[in-house]
Amino acid sequence: MNTILAGHGLVKTFGTTHALVGVDIAVGERDSLAIMGPSGSGKSTLLHVLAGIVRPDEGQVLLRGERDERAVPPPGGLGRIDDLGENRLSALRRSRFGFVFQSGQLLPELPAEENVALPLMLEGAPRREAVRRARRWFAPLGLEGLEKRRPGQLSGGQAQRVAIARALVVEPEVVFADEPTGALDQTTSTEVVQLLTFATRESGAALVMVTHDPDIAAHCARILQVRDGRVHSYEQFTTA
Repeated sequence: MNTILAGHGLVKTFGTTHALVGVDIAVGERDSLAIMGPSGSGKSTLLHVLAGIVRPDEGQVLLRGERDERAVPPPGGLGRIDDLGENRLSALRRSRFGFVFQSGQLLPELPAEENVALPLMLEGAPRREAVRRARRWFAPLGLEGLEKRRPGQLSGGQAQRVAIARALVVEPEVVFADEPTGALDQTTSTEVVQLLTFATRESGAALVMVTHDPDIAAHCARILQVRDGRVHSYEQFTTA
């Protein structure tokens, strides 16, 4: 497995709470990893640290790089990202990472196609070109005909599919999903996670997903259990 994203010796403390205690983790190309654990175990903190949303107190996060800030990253890589300035981190999150959250976080005033196109427009793409690229994702994700609907006109499952399209439209290297099915019923949850794992794999992106549901986690190739900020157990499947 060619590692695309890695965390080494990750430590994060909030006050007196040790959210992460020396965690090591690696994610490969087209990989799918589910992070599980009870409430307060550190699973969401781990995702946020890997995604550059939260900085670790100790350790390193590397994107296609070596475990040493002195190392020269490979072509197209950044090496260590946890010590980047906020402007570079923001640009990285917009261009090389995709995000799917529990609530979808779609903008209610924009139609679905513009919600999907938004990351491209934030990177400077003209609206027409961004929307054209966004529309490519509607048929593969079962959203054909819904391009002009606003979030309030979509079901919960449809809104999450739009969120998946938005995450993938920039052709990211890693997609981060934080409880992406937490607000959905069981049937819709299964449909959404099947689309999420399939679409990320087909696009060439890796998937890092936090979930409390073992049935949802089982759709990933690997499951990492976190307890009290530490890796408690690890399970790998032959197929996702």
